[in-house]
Amino acid sequence: MGRRVIAVLVAMLVGLVGVAAVLLYAQGADARAVAGQQVQSVYVAQERVPAGTTAADAVAKGLMTPTKIASKGVPAGALTRVDAANGKLVALTDIAQGDFVMAGRFGTTPTGLKAIQVPDGQVAISVSLSDPGRVGTFVTPGSHIVIYDTYVAATGAQASASGAKQTRVLLDDALVIAVGSTPLTPSANSAGQGQTAASGAQLVTVALAPTMAAKLVHGIQTGTLYAGLRGTDTNANPGLIVSDSTLFNK
Repeated sequence: MGRRVIAVLVAMLVGLVGVAAVLLYAQGADARAVAGQQVQSVYVAQERVPAGTTAADAVAKGLMTPTKIASKGVPAGALTRVDAANGKLVALTDIAQGDFVMAGRFGTTPTGLKAIQVPDGQVAISVSLSDPGRVGTFVTPGSHIVIYDTYVAATGAQASASGAKQTRVLLDDALVIAVGSTPLTPSANSAGQGQTAASGAQLVTVALAPTMAAKLVHGIQTGTLYAGLRGTDTNANPGLIVSDSTLFNK
C-alpha cells in the first residue's frame, strides 16, 4: 500500500515538473516574440532631400519624418533622432524619396551641390542673349518668356539662296531658372549673391520638356533668338510667320 502511495506521489511530482517546464518555455517564447515585434523610430525621406539642406530644415519641411519599424529591420547607422547636436548638419548629397536616412548622409560640407534645381521631367538649356534680346535686365530667374527665332526661309531654293528671313515663335512659354550665375533657387554657396551685372551677351537658362528642349537647341544652332517677357494671360501665336514680304502687312 505504501509503495502505491509513493508511486502516485512520484507521478504527480513528475507531472508538475513537466507542466512547469511547459509554462516556462511558453513564457520564453512569448518574450522572444515580443522582442521581435519591438519597434524603433527611424527617419525616412518622404520627398527628395536636396544636398545642402540641414537636418532640422528637412524635418521642419516634412522632407523626412520619423517612422516606426520593427527593430530587427532597422539598418545599421540609421538616423533615429534630430536635435541640437545634429540639426545644423547638412545633407552631403541628395537623399532620394523613400530611402532610410542614414546619419552618415549629414555632415558639414556638402559635395556635388547643384547650382540650379531643374524641375522633374524637364531639361535645362542655356542660350546666350544680348541685352535687348532678353528685355534688358528685366528677365530674371522665375520669369516666363517667349522665345522668337529669326531664320533663313527654307521654302524653295530661291528663298534660301536670296537669304530671305522669317521670324516666328519658337517657344511660347519658357520658365527661366537662371540668368548668368544667378539661379531661381539659390544654393548654399550662392545664397546672398546678387545678379551678375548686365553687359553684352548673357546666358539665360530655361527649363523645358525634352521635346521643346530639342527645338531650342536646333534654333540656337540655325537661327537668331530673341526673347520677350510674358505678361499675364499672354497668348503668343506659334503659327504666325513674319517675313520680309509680310513685315508691313496689317
